[in-house]
Formats: sequence, C-alpha cells, structure tokens
Amino acid sequence: MAQLSVLEFADKLNEIIPIVIKEFAKRQANELYKGKITLPQFLILQLLHKEVELKMSRLARFVNVTTAAMTGLVERMVMDKYVVRVNDPKDRRVIRVKLTVKGSDLVKKINEQRRQMIVKTFGQVSENEREAYLKVLVRVKDILSREEGIIK
Repeated sequence: MAQLSVLEFADKLNEIIPIVIKEFAKRQANELYKGKITLPQFLILQLLHKEVELKMSRLARFVNVTTAAMTGLVERMVMDKYVVRVNDPKDRRVIRVKLTVKGSDLVKKINEQRRQMIVKTFGQVSENEREAYLKVLVRVKDILSREEGIIK
C-alpha cells in the first residue's frame, strides 16, 4: 500500500469504520444490538462490572453527560433491573450505582458473543497482523484516555 497522509488515512477510516460497525452489529444477536439497551447504558454496565459500585458523578464523567442526564440513564436501568441505587452510609446525599445479577449476566453474555465474533473474524487474519492491529488500538486508546482523562 502506498504511503498515506494523515488526511488520506482519515478519509479511508471514515469509509471503513461505519461498514465494520454495521457488519459487527449484524452478526450480534444480543440486547445491545436489538435496541433493548443503549450504548451509553452498556458502557455503564461494563464499567460497573469492573468497578462493582460507583458514584453517579463518576458515571456521568465517564459517559460525558451531566449528573441529571445520568439520573435518567440509571433510572431506566433500575426499572429494567440491571442496576440498583445504593445510599452511601457515610453521606446520604451520595448515591452509588451497583450492578445486579441480571446486569452482570447481560454484560457477560454480550462480551462472550462479541468475543466469539472477534475470534471468528480475526481468526482469518495472521498472528502478526493481529499483534500489529492490537498494538495500534492500545496506542490510540492510551492517547484518547490521556487527552480526555477517561477512566481506564
């Protein structure tokens, strides 16, 4: 492949990324891709799966929304029984959000389906290409995380 400028690279990615996202979505038959939960909700569930319990303010920063908007997101997940609100015993004003068993099961199910699809797709790519791809993705994640102060 000929050398690409950063602008040409950006143009190619703008063509490719929507197709990759669409094709990955077509191959997934889970709640995220059926529209039962939104991407921000899934990101919250996934973070809670790692962190167990977090303050509403921290979740809002993670998804880059106001705490009022986060309240609406969490309310829907509470109604769907994916999370529960927990009062902080030291400060009644502080609300924490915790994953339920149903929420944890959903995250595990989606992650496993996505894992199987990645294995199937990237099994057709050489080990060297996978390593190079992963190295670039990790580097991009690190750059974005550093710029935005994102929770890792």
